[in-house]
Amino acid sequence: MLTLLTFYPDNVELFTTRDVDTLLKRIDGSHNIWLRCIHFRDRTGTARIIKHFGLNPSRVDMIFNHSPLGIDEDVEDCLFDSYEILTPQIKNHQLETARGNIVVGNNFIITFEITELKILSILANNLQKRTLDIQKWGMDYLFYLIFKDFLNNYDTVFDYISRKLDDLEDEVLENSGNESTYQKIATMRQSTRSGRRNFQSIKLLMAIMDHEDFQWLTQPVKELFNQELVHHVDKLWQEYQALRAWMSELMEIQRDNIASKTGERINRLTILSTIFLPITFMSGFYGMNFKYMPELDQPWAYPAVICVMALIVISSIVYAKKQRWL
Repeated sequence: MLTLLTFYPDNVELFTTRDVDTLLKRIDGSHNIWLRCIHFRDRTGTARIIKHFGLNPSRVDMIFNHSPLGIDEDVEDCLFDSYEILTPQIKNHQLETARGNIVVGNNFIITFEITELKILSILANNLQKRTLDIQKWGMDYLFYLIFKDFLNNYDTVFDYISRKLDDLEDEVLENSGNESTYQKIATMRQSTRSGRRNFQSIKLLMAIMDHEDFQWLTQPVKELFNQELVHHVDKLWQEYQALRAWMSELMEIQRDNIASKTGERINRLTILSTIFLPITFMSGFYGMNFKYMPELDQPWAYPAVICVMALIVISSIVYAKKQRWL
């Protein structure tokens, strides 16, 4: 899906198509535009879009080969950023990750969204209702709004994680969980790793914004990043670290719970084996084929042996109960 937003002085025009030729004919280079390529995996079509905007052809490989996260500093044809952010959606007990690329030029932004980002769709709808900011600040201001929504998204994600961990903590502390509880915590912790990479890429962007040759963000927008987003990133990073530590603690406690339950089962099996060991000895003893065994000629011998065996079992169980082994 190709979605084109063209920013005119008094309105925003939205155009959606699946055909690259139709899209390129609608692009007006004299106005600011935002092009969203959603689930668009046509390599040839992507190459034509890249060429139309005068970008380096190597960008096509970077888009399709999942270039490393963060800002690319090697080629100066645009500001090229690869993102990977956590979303509140769950799949197979894992937080889903949205990946894509953002390309910023002088009067355009292109987002290649491998997975459609709901926050970007909401931002696009909001921009149709207010256009003055874009006209005043330029397209780098839209880049700032995108990153601001990225960070706001983490507030929602972390709130969801906190609520899930509250439920899992109840299971762990009540010792009512099992191996699946441990697996849920481990899976959640594993799926949050992309958050660390995303925060690091945002910090990298903010670090290189002050370079004199970094032309893609104007000074007013840089000030917005420094004034509003730096503290937000630091706050989210601390919360992220706290959540990861919380998960690690729950995993450790649940691991101990599982080990304790396993030890209890082994202890019970050991006690049962000990209880029946004398009976096994007696059975083996009377199973020997000797001719002269006085008990064989006594009518009370068989019930007496059975009673002795039962007495051994009962006595052993009573003793184990008193010692709290069972």
